[in-house]
Amino acid sequence: MADRIVRLQLKAARCRRNVVRMVEASHHGHLGGAMSCLDIVTALYFDKMNIDSDDMQKPERDRFILSAGHKCMAQYAVMAERGIFDKAVLDTYGGFKTKLPGHPDMHKLPGVEANTGALGHGLSIGVGMALGLKVDGKPSNVYVVMGDGELAEGSNWEAAAAAAQFGLSNLALFVDYNGLQISGPVEDVMNFMPVTEKFRSFGWSVREIDGNDMSEIVKALDALPFEEGKPSMILAHTVKGKGVSFAEGKASYHYWTPSQEELETAIRETEAEIRRLEAVCGEVRV
Repeated sequence: MADRIVRLQLKAARCRRNVVRMVEASHHGHLGGAMSCLDIVTALYFDKMNIDSDDMQKPERDRFILSAGHKCMAQYAVMAERGIFDKAVLDTYGGFKTKLPGHPDMHKLPGVEANTGALGHGLSIGVGMALGLKVDGKPSNVYVVMGDGELAEGSNWEAAAAAAQFGLSNLALFVDYNGLQISGPVEDVMNFMPVTEKFRSFGWSVREIDGNDMSEIVKALDALPFEEGKPSMILAHTVKGKGVSFAEGKASYHYWTPSQEELETAIRETEAEIRRLEAVCGEVRV
């Protein structure tokens, strides 16, 4: 288990460097949320989901929906690290005719299951997918990552009710609760705490974890579904901007246009973490 965790931590560290690489190339990006949810997305793609990097359209695949589409650098970083597309494509992020726009586009990048970015729609899409898979008798699962700020969208609660009504135990939702949205602390803008009790009242099975602790993420994933006949929700407490010291816990880094000094610091810190974990793993990247 310990070896499994540290290798996933190394994958996440390399993915954080991929995020910084995209910002380095484009000079902009939604850094804060991408970094907060990145450990979760890494664990899903490298340890949990049934996917084939060479064929992301296999009918039996698991589905991933990033409801908070502005966090797409996390998904792109992980997909590139997994080998779903060439890492050189990361350098085109946000550019003209890129496959990697500022919000995921299923018509541009194979492996993206749905266009997201208009907040509050990802869970509804995931519910529809999970219900369709259940009706068809297919064993695939659906994983949704939602931001905490989008809890204010009413469509989420319609989807939450439907998921419980139809007993979608093939659906798992992570709420990336970094506590900050673009306009300030989530609980000041629109307070939905206690989130866990709200989902329980809708008929979900719920757990609460540290969403930047890989061991806690893996334990939660291994336990899915938490209860047969119920959808699962994981409230993941995370740190906005995780892995870049000057950005951690700051709403001002929701969207980042870096200075040269900031960029150099971010590169240095993310590369240092990779080297540290490579040493722990006894692994040398080639």
